[in-house]
Amino acid sequence: MGLLDDGAAFARALTTQENESVMALGTRREYAANVHLLTEGDRSRHVVIILRGWVTVSVSTDRGNTRLILGLRGPGELLGEMAALDSHPRSATVRALGPIEAQVIDGDTFRRFLAMNPRVGSLVMRQLTSRLRSADQERSALASLTVLQRLAGRLDELSRVEPSGPYAGAGGRPRPGVVVHLAQDELAATIGATREAVAKALRLLRTQQVVRTGNRLVEILDPVLLSLLAEGHAEADGPRAAQREENPGGRV
Repeated sequence: MGLLDDGAAFARALTTQENESVMALGTRREYAANVHLLTEGDRSRHVVIILRGWVTVSVSTDRGNTRLILGLRGPGELLGEMAALDSHPRSATVRALGPIEAQVIDGDTFRRFLAMNPRVGSLVMRQLTSRLRSADQERSALASLTVLQRLAGRLDELSRVEPSGPYAGAGGRPRPGVVVHLAQDELAATIGATREAVAKALRLLRTQQVVRTGNRLVEILDPVLLSLLAEGHAEADGPRAAQREENPGGRV
């Protein structure tokens, strides 16, 4: 499972000259929290490069007004490129998590630039391929993993985000005390589960002292056991016992 892009953000993969040329194509805009930068089903063609702040990428589901969060995108990320390239309606909604600063580029202008700069075009194709693979992994996880496994995997992933991101993290090696700032309904939207199912899984994790929950936050108390749960090495009715079996010497 992956809510965050694995590779380098689009803008960070550009050379200094390429970056200056791309930014010169558009204009800088600011967005307030909760504003839609892009809307699913819309026929706009512009692309957006996030300069400051974080956004969610989500799609509608069959469950009424419920949405599934597909990704979190931050500084340097390119968004909206699919509609610019194929002229189809937007496939997802991009919503600001907080105040956002972004470079907005007309779709036709961006497409012409890619035609004249094949290396930059290859970076866009690489990003599209990476996101498609991630989407396939998400669909596989929805079909094969329990809610507890999906929740543990998501919390484990978000706990590894760099401290400069929207969540406090350890930048690759999670440590006890890391806090993920998401409400239960938002966590549910990131794993394709109901709020009730996530609440039940969180109660189990609290009982096992894997996490502590508060208002719009989950504090990771035992990142090692959380990772074991995400990987299916610990059972829902006794993850502490499974941890001891995984680490017979008692060390983690």
